[in-house]
Amino acid sequence: MDPLVQMSARELARRIRLRELGVVEVAAAHIARIEQVNPLLNAVVGERFDRALDEAREAEARLLRTPVGELPPLFGVPCTIKEFYGVTGMPQTGGLWRRRGEVADEDAVVVRRLRDAGAIVLGVTNVPEGGLWLETHNTVYGRTNNPWDLGRTSGGSSGGEGAIIAAGGSPFGMGSDIGGSIRLPAAFCGITGHKPTGRMIPNTGHFPPLEGALNAYLSCGPMARSVDDLITVWKAVSGPDESGTVEPWPLGDPDAVDLKGVTVFPLDEGSAKATPAVRDAVNRSARLLERRGARIERLRSDLLRHALWVWGAMLAEVEGKSYAELVSGDPALPVVRELLKLALGRSRHTGPVLAMIVAERAMRRLPDRHGERWLELGRSLSRELNERLGTNAVILHPPYARPAPRHRLPLLRPFDGGFTGVFNVLELPATQVPTGLDPSGLPLGVQVVAGKGCDHLCLAVARAIEAELGVLTPIDPRQRAA
Repeated sequence: MDPLVQMSARELARRIRLRELGVVEVAAAHIARIEQVNPLLNAVVGERFDRALDEAREAEARLLRTPVGELPPLFGVPCTIKEFYGVTGMPQTGGLWRRRGEVADEDAVVVRRLRDAGAIVLGVTNVPEGGLWLETHNTVYGRTNNPWDLGRTSGGSSGGEGAIIAAGGSPFGMGSDIGGSIRLPAAFCGITGHKPTGRMIPNTGHFPPLEGALNAYLSCGPMARSVDDLITVWKAVSGPDESGTVEPWPLGDPDAVDLKGVTVFPLDEGSAKATPAVRDAVNRSARLLERRGARIERLRSDLLRHALWVWGAMLAEVEGKSYAELVSGDPALPVVRELLKLALGRSRHTGPVLAMIVAERAMRRLPDRHGERWLELGRSLSRELNERLGTNAVILHPPYARPAPRHRLPLLRPFDGGFTGVFNVLELPATQVPTGLDPSGLPLGVQVVAGKGCDHLCLAVARAIEAELGVLTPIDPRQRAA
């Protein structure tokens, strides 16, 4: 494997600034890597390689005439972007058949900010149909595979990003997360990912466009192989824009966090029972932090037992398009007919999407008292967690009940995914960090969750775990296929 595709974004930027590496050289190495691995992964679904190389040549010319201290933090570093974001001239279908051929005519705000920070976009990556599922599969581009095991899911909805970063095709990328869509792909693929505090990073130019509270529940955030890279990108893309939906959160300094003043709450139970390896990842991480000076305390074990229902109820409370209307344009989409067409291989929708529509309609038929019960539980949970976390405590929690499952299996085990979404509707920041491999050789990880606005704290704690356990090197899916 080319050493260039194993380097972090920070290291690439440092060596480019010192002129130890050429911008074209770095871009070309990552393009070559994508061309090697993408036939197996189906992660990058729209490429702009020629334009990226042109931009790399322009960057090299700029490097010759610009003092090192005046170069932006990601100068010359290539990246990829989730297909939900507008990237000028690139497809932005959202994985929807009805939007096939749709091309963005301008950059999303975070893409523009990454360009301003010096990054070079190589292409856009695959997503699930409409986004609200944890497997990356649609009828426009097909299915994305996990580089650690091609028969397993890379997660969703930022599954294309997770797969290509883990395989060395991109040092970092942008994902988005309304229920685990950054953290699950990061966990399944053995990389890091950060879901910021609600309303910290603008989602202007992201598909689908959102209104009201959904702007707080959907968090745009970075994915990379190291926590330091997350920190660099998080700082580059944060802050209000002209939309008025983002709050001017002060960005704390992860370097200023002293673990001796941090309380850690390990919590390994959720809406489903996690496997022993997943629970051990949480508790082992807690012990590592304790050795570095953190104080370990316990929360009640059933605290997040109903987290999946709380997330669903709080999402359902927000007025907006139904899932059927989002994916098909028809709020009355005849699901039974589509299921029959699916069985015959003729539907333009995937099975999980049709199942989600059925579930959404069933939820809306429940008596009001059931929904209100989960909403009240969400309000009390918010009060309790804000009080316990404050500004100097974190929760360690599994991102999923097990390592990356085989394709299609999540549909049969829906409660396995109930470990992430509650932190979206509570607007809490959460960082996924790898913790090694399970006995079968699949990545394990842990979420570090902090109080609202304390992104620097969960990033600092995640970095401490990473310092103890190391960064997983890029995996070669060609070897795994063999």
